Amino acid sequence: MEHAMILRRFAPVVFALPLLATPLLAHEPGTGAHGGVRVDAGHYHAELAADGTPTVSLYLSDGSDKPVPADGFKANAILVVDGKAQRFPLSPAGGNQLSGTAPVAIPKGVKGAVQITAPDGSSAQAKY
Repeated sequence: MEHAMILRRFAPVVFALPLLATPLLAHEPGTGAHGGVRVDAGHYHAELAADGTPTVSLYLSDGSDKPVPADGFKANAILVVDGKAQRFPLSPAGGNQLSGTAPVAIPKGVKGAVQITAPDGSSAQAKY
């Protein structure tokens, strides 16, 4: 009888623990070290930096925010500017940076996605 009472008292707590832990496992979009928007992209964090020019940079870091060398990575950006999708490639530009030039100026805070391919062929998507 005593075990049943304990179980009824603590069961809601035990069942609620996974619900409380879920938000702790994901990162909300935030500002990265280069002033861009940083989001989760698979095993990586991807910071998209745009400043109103056609040049766009993507900075890669690991889950602990340590820079990941961009050598061997490639990416394709699909960013929406004035209601039109702008598609262009990003390639390694030194350190943890990939860079590319869009056909139009890309404003800060642009919406869209970047498909990232790692040197081992695995891929991830960063949504902005």
